[in-house]
Amino acid sequence: MNIRFDNRTVVVTGAAHGMGRAMCVAFASLGARVWGCDVVAAELEGTRAACIEAGGVCEVRAVDITQPEQVRAFTREVEAVGAPVAVLVNNAGGVLGQVGRPLEDVPPEDWNAILAVNVSGAFYMAQAVAPGMKTAHFGRIINISSGAGLGVSLTGIQAYASAKAALINLTRQLAHELGAWNITVNSIAPGFVRSNANTERQWQSYGADGQRALVENIALRRLGTADDIAHGALFFASEYAGWITGQVIAIDGGK
Repeated sequence: MNIRFDNRTVVVTGAAHGMGRAMCVAFASLGARVWGCDVVAAELEGTRAACIEAGGVCEVRAVDITQPEQVRAFTREVEAVGAPVAVLVNNAGGVLGQVGRPLEDVPPEDWNAILAVNVSGAFYMAQAVAPGMKTAHFGRIINISSGAGLGVSLTGIQAYASAKAALINLTRQLAHELGAWNITVNSIAPGFVRSNANTERQWQSYGADGQRALVENIALRRLGTADDIAHGALFFASEYAGWITGQVIAIDGGK
């Protein structure tokens, strides 16, 4: 496969580190004009530098995707500089530092915060880029869900499992709504990847026995990497996936 994204504008949310940074670098190295955004502004420059080191082009902005007005302003800036957004990767999300607790101990604000970034943020981003994609009669939207959206979350966080399942169904709904404009919408459900501070804390909490058990439950007997997930995003964004939409692929080493 010879996958290139020359003259394509690619937006990646949650771009400050981990899988988001890996996806920015992957797209930039293949010719895309990459725009990365995150609320973690301090780490965004590292993403931009990594893209440049890979021979690519990348702009970064601090954006809170749970705020529709910030999303719209960011999208307007991206589209004012060049062509409409061709590829949107909704990667921002996670557990926001929360830990598993009994149902009755979860306050409403914690529940709502996780749904806001994992589901509402993806909706706002898709809503903002859709008009430009329709005009261009081309688009790729890739939603990064989780194995937790296909089953039970290892974290025990009810809102996280619910949000990632909702993101998968949003993927299917948008695929049917946008397909007439040659816009595909697909989802990746990663397995366990040590890609950020939260997943690292989760990994350490298992202890040696728990870590061994987790790895032995994976067919390929290894944890995934951020690059493994980025490669899936490249495929969904490429011409090779032009007749694939409304699908979710588990990139988890085999369960």
